[in-house]
Amino acid sequence: MKILIVLAALPLLAADPAGFASWTAADIQARAKAAKLDEHKAAADRVGNWGNHGFLIVRREGDGEAEIHQNQVDVITVVSGEGTLVVGGTAADTHPTAPGELRGKSIRGGTNHKMAAGDVFHVPANVPHQMLVPKSLVIEVVKVDSK
Repeated sequence: MKILIVLAALPLLAADPAGFASWTAADIQARAKAAKLDEHKAAADRVGNWGNHGFLIVRREGDGEAEIHQNQVDVITVVSGEGTLVVGGTAADTHPTAPGELRGKSIRGGTNHKMAAGDVFHVPANVPHQMLVPKSLVIEVVKVDSK
């Protein structure tokens, strides 16, 4: 009888594996709402970093700058809102903002992709991209080091 009681308690002692993390939809929305907007109408919460990849929650309240991540891939999931993702082409008037990071005013010659809740986009390293947001957009971004 004592053995059965001990065995029944074992699942309660188990812990999540190292590196495991989870967030509820309510957690994501709360973190997006709490993040402070910058001068580019973007609010980012760097939720986690696990060596070669990281997780961000971003809220945009207007158009973003053109971006080029030379050493990172972006995997973008739209949580709420809508906008347009412009990819490819050439970023105008770029300037470095950090090692491997360029920003610019706009993109010339890119293609437009509508963004809505549930959509997922994969943006390879070195590909110019820009989000045009008429009202508000909340996204999750997994950034993966490519080098």
